[in-house]
Amino acid sequence: MDQTLTHRIRERAYQIWTETGRDAEQNWLQAEAEILQTPTPVYPNRMPKRLTRQASRKRQAAAAVVS
Repeated sequence: MDQTLTHRIRERAYQIWTETGRDAEQNWLQAEAEILQTPTPVYPNRMPKRLTRQASRKRQAAAAVVS
């Protein structure tokens, strides 16, 4: 399981525990079921900021070479 998914499940399990006070294993299983059933939004036209900055620098460098 990737770290982001594990982190989301851990946070949801903790939230369930604060609400119900149930056993940790039950909380984890419920959180896992909820998180895995929830579709993750995908933004195909949106790049992470770091990649966007890198691409911007490459465009600026290419423009400087052409000029």
